Amino acid sequence: MDDRALDLGTLQSLLDRARGQVVACVGDVMLDRYVYGEVSRISPEGPIPVLKMGRTVSMPGGVGNVARNVAALGGQARLGAVAGDDSAGHELRGLVRAEARIADFIDRPDGVKTTVKTRFVSGGQQLLRLDEEEVATGVFDRDDVFSGASAILLSDYAKGVVTERLIRSALWAAQSSDAPVIVDPKGRDFARYGAVDVIKPNASELAGATGLPVETDAEVETALAAALEATTARAIVVTRAGKGMSLARRGGGVSHFPGRAREVFDVSGAGDTGLAALGLALGAGASLEQAVQLAILASGVVVGKSGTAVVTPGELIEAEMSQHASLAHAKVTPLDELAAEVEAWRALGLRIGFTNGCFDILHRGHVAYLAQARSWCDRLVVALNTDASVARLKGEGRPVNDLDSRAVVIGGLASVDRVTSFDDPTPISLIERLRPDVLIKGSDYTREGVVGGDLVESWGGEVRLADFRDGHSTTRTIEKMTAKETPESAA
Repeated sequence: MDDRALDLGTLQSLLDRARGQVVACVGDVMLDRYVYGEVSRISPEGPIPVLKMGRTVSMPGGVGNVARNVAALGGQARLGAVAGDDSAGHELRGLVRAEARIADFIDRPDGVKTTVKTRFVSGGQQLLRLDEEEVATGVFDRDDVFSGASAILLSDYAKGVVTERLIRSALWAAQSSDAPVIVDPKGRDFARYGAVDVIKPNASELAGATGLPVETDAEVETALAAALEATTARAIVVTRAGKGMSLARRGGGVSHFPGRAREVFDVSGAGDTGLAALGLALGAGASLEQAVQLAILASGVVVGKSGTAVVTPGELIEAEMSQHASLAHAKVTPLDELAAEVEAWRALGLRIGFTNGCFDILHRGHVAYLAQARSWCDRLVVALNTDASVARLKGEGRPVNDLDSRAVVIGGLASVDRVTSFDDPTPISLIERLRPDVLIKGSDYTREGVVGGDLVESWGGEVRLADFRDGHSTTRTIEKMTAKETPESAA
C-alpha cells in the first residue's frame, strides 16, 4: 500500500494503534474562557454592541488543548506546563484533573500568574478577546514528563516555557526512547528548536521566519527549502488553512496535501488539534504522510465546532465516510460533462477504459472485476443500465437497488473514476461518444460478443475480458435470499 494513503481501513487501524499511546504535551498553557450572550442593541455611550451575558464556559487552552485532543483521540496525555497558584490556576487544575486521560505535570511556582484568554461571543461571532498574561521564562523543571512517551509535542506560544533548556531535555529524552519530537513554533527563529523531527508552522509563521511569500504551491516550496536550510529539523509541515498542508523532508522533495472542504465555524485551537493528531499518529508508527493526512482530517472536523474543541475517533471515521460519500456522488457524471472530462484526460495522454453493466447488488466478484479493469487503464468509466433497462433485461422485481443507489455505491470504489448511465439496449452510443482506449467485459463473453468491440479496435483501442469469480452473482445472491425466506417471514 502507498504509505501516503489514508483510506477508511487505514484510518481505523491507525486509530486503534493510537489508543493508549503516551504522548508528552509540553509548552505554554492557558485558561480559555468563552462568554456567550446576546446582542440586541448598541450602547448609548458609544458605537459598541451591548452583550447580555448568558453562559460562561472554561477549558484548558494552548498546550492544554493539545493534551485534551490527544486524550479525546484515545491517547494518554502528559501535560507539562507552568501556571499560577491563583484562582485561574486552581480552575485550570480542576479542569485538567477532570480529564481521565490527562496526567498533570504542571508546575505552579510562586509569583507566576495564569494566562487567561476570555472571548466574548454572540451569534457564533467573536466580539472581543481579553488577554491576561505574563511571560514565565525558564520556570518549567519536570523532565519526568518525557519518561515513556511515544511522542513529544512542544507547543510554543511564546509565553516563556519552551526554553533552550526544555528543548535540549526533550531531544535528550527522545534519543533514548526513539520518540519523535514535533514542535508548533512561534517567532522567526526556527533554528532554536534544534534537530527535532518536525516543525509545524502555519503559513504566516513560515513567511515570517523566511521573509518569503507563501501564497502558491511554488512559493511554499521555496519557503520550505529556505526554512530547512536554516534549521537542523528533519522535516517541516506547514498548515495552509483551506489549502491543506505541505510537507518538506530534509533531502527530499515537497508533498502537498489538499484540505478537506468543511464549513468553518471557529478556527480557535485548530492548530492544537493538528499538532495532537500529528504527534499521536507518528507515535503509533504511522508514516509522516499518513500523520499529515490525519492532522488535516482532525483539523477539518474541529473548525466546524464552537470554541476550543476536541475531536474523537468516531467523528474522524464519520468525517472520512462522509468524504467518501461526497467523492462517490461527485463521480456520477452526465454524459456531456463526462465527454469533456474524457477529452481532457486524453489530452494528458491518459488511457481511458470503459465497461458497463447492471451492478445491482454489489458483491466481491464485482469489486475484483472492476479492480482488474482499472489495472488496464488510467481512468475507468462505468456505465450503468437505467432501472427500466435492468427490468427489461432481468425481469420483474429487478433492479433491487435503484439507479441512484447503484451509481453511488459503484462510485465509492477506488477503482472507478466516473459513473454514467444509459437506457438503450446496448451502450454503443456511449462508446461512440467517449471513444475509450480499452473496452472491458467479463470473461463470460467472447471477444466477438462484446458490443462495440469492432469500433474500439477501429480507432486503435483494444477489447479485454476481465475475470469473474465463480459463485458470485447478483442473481445467485437473490436466489439464496429467497431460499432462506420462510412462509412466516414472508407474511
